[in-house]
Amino acid sequence: MSDFKFYLRRATALSLLLAATAGPISAQEMAETDDEGEITLDRIIVLSAEEQLKQAPGVSTITSEDLEKQPVANDLSEIIRKMPGVNLTGTTSSGQRGNQRQIDIRGMGPENTLILIDGKPVLSRNSVRMGRAGERDSRGDSNWVPAEMVERIEVLRGPAAARYGSGASGGVVNIITKRPETTTGQFSVFGSMPQHSEEGYSIRANAMVGGPITDVLSYRIIASIAKTDADDPDINAGATLDPTATPAAGREGVVNKDLRGLLTYEFDDQNVFDFEAAYSRQGNIFAGDRQLASVTDLLEELANQGAETNTMTRTTLSATHRGFYDFAESNSYIQWEQTRNTRFGEGTAGRYEGAITDDAKKGTITLDNLTAKSEWDIPLTMGYEQKLTLGGEFRGEWMEDGVSNQLGLEENVVIPGTDTDPENRDPNTNAWMFGLYAEDNIYINDRLILTPGLRGDYHSEFGGNLSPSLNASYQLSENLTLKAGIARAFKAPNLFQLNPNYVYYTRGNGCPIPYPTQGGVGCYVVGNPNLDPETSINKEIGLNYHDDLGWNAGVTYFHNDYKDRIASGLTPIDTAVPGAPTGWVFRWENVPEAVVSGLEGNLSIPVLETLTWSTNATYMIESENKQNGQPLSLVPEYTINTALDWQAREDLTLTLSATHYGKTPSPTLTGTTGAAVENPLDRDPYTVVNVGLKYDYNDNFRVSAGVTNVFDERLFREGSGNAAGANTYNEPGRAFYLSVTGSF
Repeated sequence: MSDFKFYLRRATALSLLLAATAGPISAQEMAETDDEGEITLDRIIVLSAEEQLKQAPGVSTITSEDLEKQPVANDLSEIIRKMPGVNLTGTTSSGQRGNQRQIDIRGMGPENTLILIDGKPVLSRNSVRMGRAGERDSRGDSNWVPAEMVERIEVLRGPAAARYGSGASGGVVNIITKRPETTTGQFSVFGSMPQHSEEGYSIRANAMVGGPITDVLSYRIIASIAKTDADDPDINAGATLDPTATPAAGREGVVNKDLRGLLTYEFDDQNVFDFEAAYSRQGNIFAGDRQLASVTDLLEELANQGAETNTMTRTTLSATHRGFYDFAESNSYIQWEQTRNTRFGEGTAGRYEGAITDDAKKGTITLDNLTAKSEWDIPLTMGYEQKLTLGGEFRGEWMEDGVSNQLGLEENVVIPGTDTDPENRDPNTNAWMFGLYAEDNIYINDRLILTPGLRGDYHSEFGGNLSPSLNASYQLSENLTLKAGIARAFKAPNLFQLNPNYVYYTRGNGCPIPYPTQGGVGCYVVGNPNLDPETSINKEIGLNYHDDLGWNAGVTYFHNDYKDRIASGLTPIDTAVPGAPTGWVFRWENVPEAVVSGLEGNLSIPVLETLTWSTNATYMIESENKQNGQPLSLVPEYTINTALDWQAREDLTLTLSATHYGKTPSPTLTGTTGAAVENPLDRDPYTVVNVGLKYDYNDNFRVSAGVTNVFDERLFREGSGNAAGANTYNEPGRAFYLSVTGSF
């Protein structure tokens, strides 16, 4: 090998290693130093396909140190939203359940963001009924782990996420918990007090203890309790567009209780086993929210009491095996996850849809998920240095729902596949899916790395689906890398969308505009067992620059062609009364296509040795349902996150951060009937500024304190649906926080 190639290969290997250590990635040793100080290059680093994909343009990592400098009040989504390409939105652009905002990656909607905890799927939100516009009364699945117990969070976007299978079309959020290597104990207390009394406060306490028991056994126990109070029921009274209407509800509160236990057994140098059990409970504090505009005396009473109107409990048991062999490394697990969704009964007809029924009876939907996965990384030398990844995954879901499928049909109404008598409807539904995948990291030469992949899935309801992918990385120079990727991603329909016994009834005024109610019978919407999966072709190309001085800059263009999106149909399949022009029957359908595209950028500048300025930005070029020209999600046209970190002293860090949100365009058509929105009001641009400090008193005691929304930029919810345009959520005002952590 020539000197030039030697140094080029060495620079390439070093840059890959630096990129790997920037995130939580392992790599093989690439060089050894002999007794005379001479460097002998064994071979270039050969990362696994997963490790290489984590260095793709659309990947970000949040560390435990980031969480110490910018603590979250309650939900990890508060800091995840500050990553490129990420926002918080409701599950649709309908504006219903507007304050139940969840992680939305690249404008594909929360339902296309897959949440993982330690690499295992979190699927609890699938136990919550999906409304006709696609909304759920759910906080999502990012709040099952207290922030202080997080080691890091990996956020994967675009083609890098497609390898994870169903539900990752937008991206993947992997929440990785702490694992003490020595005997360790930690206790933390956090409190956040809003300046405005009508906004909810937060308080949290948690503890962790863990470490080795013997030479081969170690353990970890995590316990946490947290409370975020609800906003005052009348917080939006002055902002509601219709002065005669009941104000839209503010943010509901939540009480979290978490207990997690982990036992690790190192059988030998090659085999490590983890056994984990976890139980979490989330109880809401009601603020008066309902899906549509109707309100009752019961709703007002429950809101004024701050009643707990629904609870979610999540229980998991899992076993994991990690293997370290001469020929390969492996990671395999099996996990049982049970979610019990207990809440007051909700209307599924007319203007009372999604509102608590007057009988005030609670029911429980139970969702059991079984997931199993085995993945093997195998180094190869077949013309090129390679690392082949082979994997298999199983997901099964079983739901017992005798609550949401109880809507009765009007007299003489017949819907094929739907039992007329609710008492005869089977409360049990299920579906399962099995997938095989392969990816190969191929080092073509000193500069070019190709990662082709193919995933094949078989679903019990819709059959087979193929997801090919191709990612590439090209080293333009020692400091500049070009990366690109294309992948086909998919999402399986959920159990509500597939179930013909899950029925919604408009009672008349909620019918689609071209098909008004007729014969005194409104419109029905039912599940469709013949749905195809949603698919998207995700493409991205990006440039990244980094150097030894600490400069890091990048820009990425992404474009997703979204096909067969599942939505409530707007064209009837039949009349409600066979052979008579009476009412209409609709069902969930695959709508033709949508498109999402945009730009992501990041810049990190070492202003001084102790001062770093970091910025990222997202610009949405397009987000459109091609069927009706409406946005897929209520996300800003652009978002800028910026922060200054100053290491004022060795024990003191000061952080000044700000997020600027551009205009959020309003839908012009309603999400349920297709009627024109009366007040298509955009949400104006706004900026939220935060300041905080982290003080390490010693190695075992740390204090964080600060002010969020320093300039008190408050936003209010102007309605509970499309009537509010894009003004469908609250942005809380100024608040003061304090966090204390001790360890031993």
